[in-house]
Parts: sequence; structure tokens; C-alpha cells
Amino acid sequence: MFRSAFNLWRLIRTGATFERTGAMQVVLEKANVPPRLRVAARVVGWPFAWLGLKGDPALPPLTRALTALGPAYIKFGQTLATRPDVVGQELADQLRYLQDQLPPFPLATALKVISEELERPAGQLFSEISEPVAAASIAQVHSAILADTGARVAIKVLRPGVEKAFYTDIAAFYFAARVIEIFLPKTRRLRPMDVITHFESVVEGELDLRLEAASASEFRANTANDPGFRVPRPNWNLSSRRVMTLDWAEGAQMGDNVALDRMGVDRAELGTRVLTLFLAHALRDGLFHGDMHQGNMKVTSKGEIIAFDFGIMGRIDTLTRRAYAEILYGFIQKDYRRVAEVHFEMGYVPRDRDIDEFARALSAVGEPIFGMDARHISMARLLAYLFEVTERFGMETRTELILLQRTMVVVEGVARSLNPEINMWQTARPVVEDYVRGNIGPNALARDLAQSLQILSRFGPHLPRLAEEALIAQAQAPKTPPVPRQIGPVGGAFIGGGLVALGVALGALL
Repeated sequence: MFRSAFNLWRLIRTGATFERTGAMQVVLEKANVPPRLRVAARVVGWPFAWLGLKGDPALPPLTRALTALGPAYIKFGQTLATRPDVVGQELADQLRYLQDQLPPFPLATALKVISEELERPAGQLFSEISEPVAAASIAQVHSAILADTGARVAIKVLRPGVEKAFYTDIAAFYFAARVIEIFLPKTRRLRPMDVITHFESVVEGELDLRLEAASASEFRANTANDPGFRVPRPNWNLSSRRVMTLDWAEGAQMGDNVALDRMGVDRAELGTRVLTLFLAHALRDGLFHGDMHQGNMKVTSKGEIIAFDFGIMGRIDTLTRRAYAEILYGFIQKDYRRVAEVHFEMGYVPRDRDIDEFARALSAVGEPIFGMDARHISMARLLAYLFEVTERFGMETRTELILLQRTMVVVEGVARSLNPEINMWQTARPVVEDYVRGNIGPNALARDLAQSLQILSRFGPHLPRLAEEALIAQAQAPKTPPVPRQIGPVGGAFIGGGLVALGVALGALL
């Protein structure tokens, strides 16, 4: 009871914070809420504004509110920062502050955490440790020099108390999801509780830097041969749960278009490469960077992309990868019937729905994209229509695809910030077609059969033993004599035909 009351208070304070900071008005305007409802919302919310957090008055309203509310809210703002086509360029630029410019905690605190986690004084391990060079919602980064080799490295240190703050927010989100499911039954197909559970599991990976170091190692190995892309090497000897050390990455921030232009980087080509690399990682490897916003990528003077911050990584299995590729390929080829079939085959749409109607609805989503200037495509309207389609056909939220879909939206936003005229579908075409050629069709079938036979062959040496054990178990099983039953002539006829269960049932009826 106390926990529910606290979570309710947390949600009330969230609304009050939005009202007090002026973020409520920004949200209502961006959502195109009618003027009368805006006035009504302000009248209702104004008396409670004093309950909200004040935040930093120097920041714009929405950035101010999200920063005051804590790490989980900041994560949401980081996603919005990559979508100038949805929230507008001005608001996206304001929210980019959340990616790596948050107020840092003191260097002395960081040194204490480093010494405690690595079990040696920080001064013995590093000859130099700078003030914070970047600060985000979960951790901050320092530049340092290794005492033994003189190499420059980056040290990532978790914020003090971030775990408690995160789980406080998550508890409130769970409470909100339950309330939504109870009072808005139509939203249950969106599985809000499962969505929050997925969000919690994803961000938990950011709260243990040993997991992030492992992800960095695996991602580095997978992408070693990708031209124009690099992943810093983690230093395991100088990493722990709350501290991680990586090779230093020197370059301009991906979101600094002025610096990129000054270096002579082709931003249109860079935007294409960001999008195609993401698709290649997701389809080819089944492991992709799940937080590819501008604050997590740098660009060298040679145009090479350096990725970092691997706390959120996405994984998709082979079957899902093929379905995802076929859906993208179907949209590219305008084969909406095949897109619909894949949705039904994967169980994304209930089987009692009309596949032709679903294909027609998908064509209404896809057709406006093709042949249109990318600058005139409204992702907000497109996403709104997609939501209507999924609701009409009873599609449930697929938690295994949430991160993939979210990252796709983020990556397209990054690519569009580099080149506003980029078209996602045209850019994705060669990557998807290449994957389809190699992984869907006769060649893929032959490879799948070979892999299945290989797996079955591992059981070969065990088959005699398993058969012998089964025979012994059958011989030792107690013999239960059959129970005599009174059955009618119809039942006897069915028994004579071998359908014992049905015969007994019919005999009992007679």
C-alpha cells in the first residue's frame, strides 16, 4: 500500500514538474492538442505546479523537466533528440544536451570510486586523470594516461546513487502501466507491463560496466572488418562493476555538423554509412548497438566512425532476422502481400484476421514513402497511422522487437540530422537485398539442413544408451491391469477399429 502511494506521488510530481518548468505547454503544442484542451490542462495543472521539481532555470523547459526527474526520463529525452522530423529541429537541438552535457559529479568523487573499484589508489594506476569530458544520465567519462605505458584511455564511472534513482523511476513506471491496463483495456495489446520489463532489463546492462566491457569486446570482434567503423578496445584489468577503461577515441561529435564540415567530411555519405552499418550489424551479426544517438559516436578527420557506450546492445535470433529482412524487403519491393504473410507466419497478427485487408492497410503505410522528397515525409503522421493499423488488426507489442524498432528510429534520426534529404528505404535497399540473397531461398535452406544434421549428429554416440535406458524403463514399469468397463455396441465397434478413447466415451453415453 505504501509503495503504491509513493508511486502515485511520483507520477503526480512528474506532471507537476512538467507544469512548473513549462514543459507541459511544449508537450501539448507538439502533440497538436486543441487550444481548448490546452487551456483546460493548464487550469487543472496550475494549482499543483508547486509540487513539481524546480530543475535548472537556465535550461529550456522540456530539457529542464527531464533532467530534474532523473535517469529514466533522460533516456526518453535522448531518443527524442534524434528525431527533429518529429519534435522539430529546435527542440531536438535542446534535448541533445541530455546526451553528454549533463552536470558532472566532482572529480574527487570519481577518484574515490576508481580506487575502491580497482582496489588500488587511482594515482598508482593513472599518471593523469582529467576533469569530466562528458556526462550523461548513467555515468561520466574522464580522459586519463596509463601509468605503466603512457597510453591515453577513457575512464567511464557510474554516477553515485544512480541505481537507486533508476529503480525508483522504474517502480513508478510499473505502477503507471498497471493503472493504464486497468482503466484503458484497449491498451493491453500493447503489453505496457512487458514493455517496462523490457526497458528495465535493457538499462540494467548499463548499471554493470563489466557487462558493457563484454559487449564492447564482442561488438569489436564482429565489426573488425567493417570499413570506416571502429570500436575502442576495453581494458579488462582496469574495469569493474562501476568503472570501465577503454582506448581513447579522438574525433568530432557526430552531432556537431559545423565541426564535421570544417574537417571536410561528406555528411551525406556519413549519414548513409550510419544507416547501412546499423542494418548490417542487425541482419548479419544479430548484435547491434542499441543506443546509436549522436552523443555515442565520434568522427575522425578521415571520416571514420568511432562508436562507444555499449551499455545497451540488442540481440535478435536468426528467425527474427529473416522475418525483419523480409518485411523491409517487401516494403522496398512494394510487395505488401508478402509483408502481410510474414506478419501472419511469425504470429505478429492474429490468424483470424483478413490477410488481404492487412496487406491493403500496409500499402497505405508504405506507398506515401516512395517517390516523395524525404523532407516532406512526416514520420509523426506515419507512426500515428501505423499505430492505427496495429490497433485495428489486434497486433500485440513484440518485446523482442522493441529495441530494434526504437534503434531504427534513432538511427534514421541521426542520418537525417547529417543529411535531411536521406531516404531510409533507398539507403537500406542494397543491404537488405544482399542479406536476402544470402539467407533466404535455396542456399539458406541447404545451409539450414546441413546445420540441423550437424546438430543431430552430436546425438549419434548417445542413441544406443538412450534406447537401452528407454527399454529398461519400459520393462520396469508396473503393469496395470485394464479396468473392465460396460460399453454399448457402438462403443465396441469403435474399439474394434482401434479408437479406444472415443469408443469408451460413446459406450458410457449408451
